[in-house]
Amino acid sequence: MLLADEAAMLALGERLAKLVRAGDVVALSGPLGAGKTSLARGVLAGLGLEGEAPSPSFAIVQPYDPPEVGISVLHVDLYRIESPGEVVELGLDEARDTAVLLIEWPERLPDAQWDDALWLTLAFADGGGRSLTARVPPAWEHRWPLI
Repeated sequence: MLLADEAAMLALGERLAKLVRAGDVVALSGPLGAGKTSLARGVLAGLGLEGEAPSPSFAIVQPYDPPEVGISVLHVDLYRIESPGEVVELGLDEARDTAVLLIEWPERLPDAQWDDALWLTLAFADGGGRSLTARVPPAWEHRWPLI
């Protein structure tokens, strides 16, 4: 899928917001500047967040709960995580029971962790924009693709 600009990235996130539910993990992969945070912001806007969501780069985990959004969401940025043990300390496994997890830099997770995640990889496209590829687990097969 080709995403021409940031507006297309936000629109994709808003469409994705209509499909997520508690227990879902959406892994957002790609190089710096590829649009992971923009896609997450689109999801949050689609869930009712007013205003722009801050990047969780320094906080690592940015929580959102009703009534701010329609369903609890943890926006997670693992860029600064140095070991799998640090991920365990964040308590994301427990949060999964009641929230959607939007995880940037999921490569920092152990290989087999959350193999049921919808894994979206963004890359810089030739000629501008971004390309998006998806690894779709069985739990998402009836919900993906979005268009």
